[in-house]
Amino acid sequence: MIGRLRGALAEAGEEEALIDVGGVGYVVRCGARTLSHLPAVGDETLLHVETQWTEAAGMRLYGFLTRADRRAFVLLQAIQGVGPKAALSVLDVLPPPELAAAVAREDKAAVGRANGVGPKLAQRIVTELKGKPISDGPVAAALPAAPSREAAAPSNVGEAVAALMGLGVAEANARRVVEHAALKLGEDAEIQVLIKAGLQELGR
Repeated sequence: MIGRLRGALAEAGEEEALIDVGGVGYVVRCGARTLSHLPAVGDETLLHVETQWTEAAGMRLYGFLTRADRRAFVLLQAIQGVGPKAALSVLDVLPPPELAAAVAREDKAAVGRANGVGPKLAQRIVTELKGKPISDGPVAAALPAAPSREAAAPSNVGEAVAALMGLGVAEANARRVVEHAALKLGEDAEIQVLIKAGLQELGR
């Protein structure tokens, strides 16, 4: 089992990176946030790795910037309905400290911002991660003031997206029109206003 890789970044794609370790290239699947923080091609990097094996795909390596990212990835996949792709999507929008804060305040809308995570799955994630060691450090003490201010807009956007999905709109389309509406109407736009604007955009 591979738990960590240190080597030169040989290639970086949209979903994976190739790490050259002593002349051996390891293909590592990563989330968008991890890939965006990798160094330039040719420079040394270090990734914490979760090794998984399936009969269909064989061995796959998933890479993370920190041990906390890797631990959160494992915890997320222990939840029914959360596979590797959904777990990476959650960590793309909510790094471990923010995920821990969202779970603490039961903010399913924040979790629902992740691609492929609908309202029911977001609720299950929030419920089942309660009390789990998602992040390093004293999360509750460090995050009480900022989340309520910074998470207001994402929560409204997430709730509006969920509402449109409940009306039968595909998630990708719902997210597109609601986020477009939020840009036009401002971060303080109410959920009903975002829903109405999203429906109008869909009707064009």
